[in-house]
Amino acid sequence: MNIVKTIKRILYATDFSKSSARALDEAISLAQQNKAELLAVHVIEPVPYAAGEEFASAEIYAKIEEVTDRQAKAAMAKLMQRLKKVHVKAQSLLLRGSAHDQIVKAAKSKKADMIVIGTHGRTGLSKLFMGSVAGKVISSATCPVVTVRGK
Repeated sequence: MNIVKTIKRILYATDFSKSSARALDEAISLAQQNKAELLAVHVIEPVPYAAGEEFASAEIYAKIEEVTDRQAKAAMAKLMQRLKKVHVKAQSLLLRGSAHDQIVKAAKSKKADMIVIGTHGRTGLSKLFMGSVAGKVISSATCPVVTVRGK
Protein backbone atom coordinates (compact mmCIF):
# COMPACT_ATOMS: atom_id res chain seq x y z
CA MET A 1 0.00 0.00 0.00
CA ASN A 2 1.41 3.37 -1.01
CA ILE A 3 0.77 6.12 1.55
CA VAL A 4 2.46 9.15 0.05
CA LYS A 5 0.87 12.37 1.16
CA THR A 6 1.04 15.15 -1.36
CA ILE A 7 2.62 18.33 -0.12
CA LYS A 8 0.49 21.33 -1.01
CA ARG A 9 1.43 23.84 1.68
CA ILE A 10 4.80 24.28 3.38
CA LEU A 11 5.24 26.53 6.39
CA TYR A 12 8.71 28.10 6.41
CA ALA A 13 9.59 29.65 9.78
CA THR A 14 12.23 32.37 9.74
CA ASP A 15 14.06 34.59 12.19
CA PHE A 16 15.99 36.13 9.25
CA SER A 17 19.29 34.57 10.45
CA LYS A 18 21.91 32.72 8.40
CA SER A 19 20.46 29.36 9.44
CA SER A 20 17.02 30.57 8.33
CA ALA A 21 18.51 31.53 4.96
CA ARG A 22 19.78 27.97 4.51
CA ALA A 23 16.35 26.63 5.47
CA LEU A 24 14.77 28.98 2.90
CA ASP A 25 16.80 27.35 0.12
CA GLU A 26 15.43 23.97 1.21
CA ALA A 27 11.87 25.31 1.52
CA ILE A 28 12.06 26.81 -2.00
CA SER A 29 13.38 23.54 -3.40
CA LEU A 30 10.60 21.52 -1.71
CA ALA A 31 7.94 24.01 -2.83
CA GLN A 32 9.15 23.88 -6.44
CA GLN A 33 9.39 20.06 -6.51
CA ASN A 34 5.88 19.68 -5.11
CA LYS A 35 4.31 22.75 -6.76
CA ALA A 36 3.39 23.73 -3.21
CA GLU A 37 2.51 27.07 -1.68
CA LEU A 38 4.97 28.50 0.83
CA LEU A 39 3.79 30.21 4.01
CA ALA A 40 6.63 32.37 5.29
CA VAL A 41 6.20 32.92 9.03
CA HIS A 42 8.13 35.25 11.32
CA VAL A 43 7.24 35.55 14.98
CA ILE A 44 7.91 38.77 16.84
CA GLU A 45 8.53 37.79 20.44
CA PRO A 46 7.43 40.35 23.02
CA VAL A 47 10.16 42.51 24.52
CA PRO A 48 10.36 41.84 28.27
CA TYR A 49 8.87 44.84 30.06
CA ALA A 50 9.42 45.72 33.70
CA ALA A 51 6.07 47.00 34.97
CA GLY A 52 6.11 49.69 37.58
CA GLU A 53 9.06 51.53 36.03
CA GLU A 54 8.80 55.21 35.24
CA PHE A 55 7.08 56.49 32.08
CA ALA A 56 10.35 56.84 30.13
CA SER A 57 10.79 53.07 30.10
CA ALA A 58 7.28 52.65 28.65
CA GLU A 59 8.25 55.06 25.85
CA ILE A 60 11.47 53.15 25.21
CA TYR A 61 9.52 49.88 25.18
CA ALA A 62 7.07 51.27 22.60
CA LYS A 63 9.98 52.53 20.48
CA ILE A 64 11.70 49.12 20.54
CA GLU A 65 8.45 47.43 19.45
CA GLU A 66 7.98 49.95 16.64
CA VAL A 67 11.54 49.43 15.33
CA THR A 68 11.21 45.63 15.63
CA ASP A 69 7.95 45.70 13.65
CA ARG A 70 9.43 47.91 10.95
CA GLN A 71 12.52 45.69 10.58
CA ALA A 72 10.40 42.51 10.45
CA LYS A 73 8.10 43.98 7.78
CA ALA A 74 11.08 45.13 5.68
CA ALA A 75 12.82 41.74 5.96
CA MET A 76 9.59 39.93 5.10
CA ALA A 77 8.99 42.17 2.05
CA LYS A 78 12.51 41.34 0.82
CA LEU A 79 11.86 37.63 1.37
CA MET A 80 8.55 37.76 -0.54
CA GLN A 81 10.35 39.53 -3.41
CA ARG A 82 12.84 36.65 -3.60
CA LEU A 83 10.06 34.06 -3.63
CA LYS A 84 8.31 35.94 -6.44
CA LYS A 85 11.55 35.91 -8.48
CA VAL A 86 11.89 32.12 -8.17
CA HIS A 87 8.18 31.67 -9.04
CA VAL A 88 7.07 30.19 -5.73
CA LYS A 89 3.48 30.93 -4.72
CA ALA A 90 3.80 32.41 -1.24
CA GLN A 91 2.12 34.38 1.49
CA SER A 92 3.65 35.94 4.58
CA LEU A 93 2.54 35.92 8.19
CA LEU A 94 3.97 38.16 10.88
CA LEU A 95 2.84 36.82 14.23
CA ARG A 96 3.35 37.83 17.87
CA GLY A 97 4.07 35.68 20.87
CA SER A 98 6.19 32.68 21.69
CA ALA A 99 7.97 31.57 18.49
CA HIS A 100 7.46 27.82 18.77
CA ASP A 101 3.81 28.15 19.89
CA GLN A 102 2.93 30.53 17.05
CA ILE A 103 4.71 28.39 14.43
CA VAL A 104 2.88 25.22 15.53
CA LYS A 105 -0.48 27.03 15.75
CA ALA A 106 0.00 28.60 12.30
CA ALA A 107 0.92 25.22 10.79
CA LYS A 108 -2.30 23.73 12.21
CA SER A 109 -4.64 26.59 11.34
CA LYS A 110 -3.22 27.02 7.81
CA LYS A 111 -3.23 23.22 7.28
CA ALA A 112 0.48 23.04 6.44
CA ASP A 113 1.66 19.64 5.26
CA MET A 114 5.19 20.33 6.48
CA ILE A 115 7.28 22.84 8.45
CA VAL A 116 10.77 23.85 7.34
CA ILE A 117 12.91 25.54 9.99
CA GLY A 118 16.59 26.33 10.46
CA THR A 119 18.57 25.31 13.52
CA HIS A 120 21.40 27.35 14.98
CA GLY A 121 23.32 24.28 16.06
CA ARG A 122 23.81 25.51 19.62
CA THR A 123 25.28 23.08 22.10
CA GLY A 124 26.07 23.01 25.79
CA LEU A 125 25.12 25.95 27.98
CA SER A 126 23.85 28.22 25.21
CA LYS A 127 21.39 25.48 24.17
CA LEU A 128 20.37 24.96 27.78
CA PHE A 129 19.71 28.67 28.37
CA MET A 130 18.48 29.73 24.94
CA GLY A 131 16.49 26.57 24.29
CA SER A 132 15.76 25.54 20.76
CA VAL A 133 12.74 26.87 18.91
CA ALA A 134 13.25 24.13 16.31
CA GLY A 135 13.39 21.46 19.02
CA LYS A 136 10.16 22.71 20.60
CA VAL A 137 8.47 22.86 17.18
CA ILE A 138 9.56 19.27 16.45
CA SER A 139 8.16 18.01 19.75
CA SER A 140 4.77 19.71 19.40
CA ALA A 141 4.01 19.94 15.65
CA THR A 142 1.33 17.67 14.20
CA CYS A 143 2.95 17.57 10.74
CA PRO A 144 6.47 16.58 9.60
CA VAL A 145 9.25 19.08 10.41
CA VAL A 146 12.34 19.45 8.23
CA THR A 147 15.25 21.06 10.04
CA VAL A 148 18.15 22.63 8.18
CA ARG A 149 21.36 23.21 10.06
CA GLY A 150 22.87 26.64 9.65
CA LYS A 151 26.62 27.14 8.98
